[in-house]
Amino acid sequence: MKPLDIVVIGLSLSSSWGNGHATTFRSLLRGLHSLGHRTLFLECDRPWYAQNRDLPDPDFSDFALYDDVADLARRFGARIAGSDAVIVGSYVQDGVAALDTVLRLAPGRTSFYDIDTPVTLAKLDRGEQDYIAARQIPRLAAYFSFTGGPTLGRLERQFGAAHALPLYCSVEPERYRNTGAAPRWDLGYLGTYSADRQPTLERLLIAPARRLPDRRFVVAGPQYPDDIAWPPNVERIAHLPPAQHADFYSAQRYTLNVTRADMIAAGWSPSVRLFEAAAIGTPILSDAWDGLEALLPGGVAIARGTADVVAALEDDDDGARRMMAATAQRIVLADHTGLARAGQLAHALRRLKDRQLDGRQNEALVARA
Repeated sequence: MKPLDIVVIGLSLSSSWGNGHATTFRSLLRGLHSLGHRTLFLECDRPWYAQNRDLPDPDFSDFALYDDVADLARRFGARIAGSDAVIVGSYVQDGVAALDTVLRLAPGRTSFYDIDTPVTLAKLDRGEQDYIAARQIPRLAAYFSFTGGPTLGRLERQFGAAHALPLYCSVEPERYRNTGAAPRWDLGYLGTYSADRQPTLERLLIAPARRLPDRRFVVAGPQYPDDIAWPPNVERIAHLPPAQHADFYSAQRYTLNVTRADMIAAGWSPSVRLFEAAAIGTPILSDAWDGLEALLPGGVAIARGTADVVAALEDDDDGARRMMAATAQRIVLADHTGLARAGQLAHALRRLKDRQLDGRQNEALVARA
């Protein structure tokens, strides 16, 4: 079967600083490369990423920076027009204009990959069109969504998406495996600061740290305000590059998964951090949302409040904790790797391409009748 030529325009591939998009795209594109497909990733050159590029020259995909939408069309228009499929991601700089340009250059072959679906739909409900406009959704070949479940039906019914398909984030097991790092923390969290996640972090990590002064905690990620009152037993790491994630998770007795409010409301929105920790075999404590226990049945402990976290950390039943972690690890390594996700995407793109070809052939037959 002929390999696909896919162009991806996304927030960032070169820098993981302050975003979860880079690791998601890296896993997906490495999977596509392993399957023999050709990809080009195009990234708008922004100074905050330029100063923090931890993958400036990927070896699994063609990669280029562009200055603005006009530069994108001028330098890469021919490649976009000649590709089998083009995927524009959420939060792309000047995304509405970029998507309009790509829809013009590659009609019928342009899809959208929303790594922030509940946030996007909340914005559209408020009339905000930061990186995609409601008028563009019916023109897409497919709307690939980080969120599954009922949200897919809403995309088709309310917004007119022709095909709303789940495309969860994924993990690379070659990079996310237990390193045998010495235990350092009883509970850790990895994530960029978000105002709507902070109350949950306060409830599920900072409050337990105050109640358990003899336990060790850690929060890694950028952009946290200086006025947060961290307890003395909470270590802060301002930025943790992906190369250090495996050691970070391996050194935790539990890791905490915290979900943004819009994604809790939508449900079925697993984060890349959830899959990373599971692949390494680190036991997971998570806030509650619809779909979590269906995605990782028996593989995660739900924490609804401070008392749940305190109870988990004070429970000395390591056997149950390890069994839970092993269950999550088995599920993720079977169903949520970059290779598995790339196979799902390639299959969907081929089906869309075949439908487009069938439609053209039917139009030709009608024209000759």
